[in-house]
Amino acid sequence: MVAIEVDNVTRIYQKYSARHRFKTFKSALVKGDLFRAMRPDELVTALDRISFQVKKGTTFGIIGENGSGKSTLLKIITGIAKPTSGKVSVKGKVSALIELGAGFHPEISGRENVYINGIMLGLSKKEIDQKFDEIVKFAQLEEFIDAPVKTYSSGMYMRLGFSIAINVNPIDDFRRRKKTILFVSHDLTTVEKVCDRVAWLKEGRLQMIADPKRAIDAYLQDIAEKQEEDFEIRQREVEQKVKEEEEKEEKGEDRRENRWGKREIEITKVRMTSLRGEEKHVFSPDEGMKIKMDVSAKTRITDFVFGIGIFNSQGVRCYGTNTHSEDFEPQSIEGNGNVTYQVDRLNLINGTYYLDVAVHKRDGYPYDYHRGMYTFLVSSKYKDVGIARPAHAWFFSSSIQIKPSFSKSR
Repeated sequence: MVAIEVDNVTRIYQKYSARHRFKTFKSALVKGDLFRAMRPDELVTALDRISFQVKKGTTFGIIGENGSGKSTLLKIITGIAKPTSGKVSVKGKVSALIELGAGFHPEISGRENVYINGIMLGLSKKEIDQKFDEIVKFAQLEEFIDAPVKTYSSGMYMRLGFSIAINVNPIDDFRRRKKTILFVSHDLTTVEKVCDRVAWLKEGRLQMIADPKRAIDAYLQDIAEKQEEDFEIRQREVEQKVKEEEEKEEKGEDRRENRWGKREIEITKVRMTSLRGEEKHVFSPDEGMKIKMDVSAKTRITDFVFGIGIFNSQGVRCYGTNTHSEDFEPQSIEGNGNVTYQVDRLNLINGTYYLDVAVHKRDGYPYDYHRGMYTFLVSSKYKDVGIARPAHAWFFSSSIQIKPSFSKSR
């Protein structure tokens, strides 16, 4: 039996610029541009011909980046908003669990937002009354619940959203009772764990409906490709800046702070690749990396060390090594060559990282040092904090009852 049917739903918003805000009827009429002033600057298609069915008693996930149309679709299904075209059929009561705090209105109080969110999630006012004190207590907002949400810190905001979610819709209990659940979230680990089917939205269009693993993998791959494109653009900008600075240096102008040394041995090119040799800038924590350096020495040199350093966005050195510290003995270098540093598994947490590469003497004298000139991104669905993600596993005695993670050990 079908609990929800979304049939060719489209939702279009009219977007106006600030110039309309200051137009008056009289001024527009006098200038003869009344009808032009009343036209929208553009029409924004939040949802574009979306169709799917949700079977009764299943947990249906909706994923996608911010602005993909997830919240708009959920609001239409729950009756908060209307489609521009198409129709939605809902049989029975559907419990919708939206992103934490996604429906909060910043101008009104936390109390009012609790009730609005509760209604969006399928509860009656009486049911919210019964849960209200528990929601506020769990969020630790007793003293602030009547203040406007816009005055909340990010921590207060998320605590309130989380408290509403877990108190209004205990997911596991709903699933045991074969209730139909729409789960809209950026928490891909939970989506994969609890959902039976997952829909992926991108820019208002339905990309895929599949089993959770397949849909999430396709979504993550798309994000990685987009991040890769963004990083390539940024890298070209960095390379252009470096080129401009080199030209300044040749003219005797200000020396660059991100590269130094007289280049008796020069690092002429640096690139990051997968273990298969594909050049890229976005990696997963479980993935390996090769750092490849093209080098050139104008004369024969017998004292040299190659090194790399990895720093996070806060400037903390996550890792550093060089051939001297690993007991390599230099013999000679002359002419062109290449050096490859390979790690089979990065084991870094989600974030942006900066790469130092260098060639110098054993006593530290720099031939060519590149400071933070190369960046890469680790894109992870895990929620680790800190710097590194060591390989690990959890073990529990028989007296501890705990559900296993879908990932078990990583």
